[in-house]
Amino acid sequence: MKVVAPKSFTFEGGKRAVLLLHGFTGSTKDVKKLGEYLQKRGYTCHAPMYRGHGVTPEELLETSPTDWWQDVVDGYHHLKNQGYEEIAVAGISLGGVFSLRVAEEFPVKAVVSMCAPIKRNSTDGLFDRLYNYAKIYKSFEGKSREEIIEELDVLKNTPKDSLEGVQAITENTCEELSSITSPTLVLQGALDDAIYQESASFILEHVETDEKEIIWYKESGHIITLGKEKDKVCEDVFTFLNQVEWAAS
Repeated sequence: MKVVAPKSFTFEGGKRAVLLLHGFTGSTKDVKKLGEYLQKRGYTCHAPMYRGHGVTPEELLETSPTDWWQDVVDGYHHLKNQGYEEIAVAGISLGGVFSLRVAEEFPVKAVVSMCAPIKRNSTDGLFDRLYNYAKIYKSFEGKSREEIIEELDVLKNTPKDSLEGVQAITENTCEELSSITSPTLVLQGALDDAIYQESASFILEHVETDEKEIIWYKESGHIITLGKEKDKVCEDVFTFLNQVEWAAS
């Protein structure tokens, strides 16, 4: 069975724009509910689908974080080219790292970083995430248990340069956190792994803005936009964005 890959989306809602960024091995489904919620309340939302995502894990390894970052940059410029002068950015997991990097490199009205592993100091855990994605993807394709086991063994021996690239982009973003002066909201699941929880506090401490806050979700793990408290996440992001001084109504 052919798996249909999620696509980039743009939900037009108003003159205030939000760039929404998904995570590693994730897709725009990670942020679709948030985008729909914000659109209904007057925000235009655009979420780029990174190259190599939503397709086979083998295809994912043929792309790199440089490709994914370029997709993020293209997403920002897509909103600019559509005439949106004021753009906020919100991302989850690797998308949270990318959202911080966007705020470091481009003018943004506000930044929302959700469960971003900014303190990751190795590629540990990245292959596990890819491996789990591969198992799920291959089962969706309708492959037999034997086929899946065989293909996963091959995957283990495939060069994983892209994983090293994720680490490099994370470290570079971490080093430049003090250049972020836009209002910043950090959201973190309390049931998430320790590296993400440590990262949340680190981000809050190191961004150079007085307008910053952190919200913890007691019943949530990693992808909080799809978890038990997803409705609260949407409400909190909307409340935060509404506190920002936008020129556009």
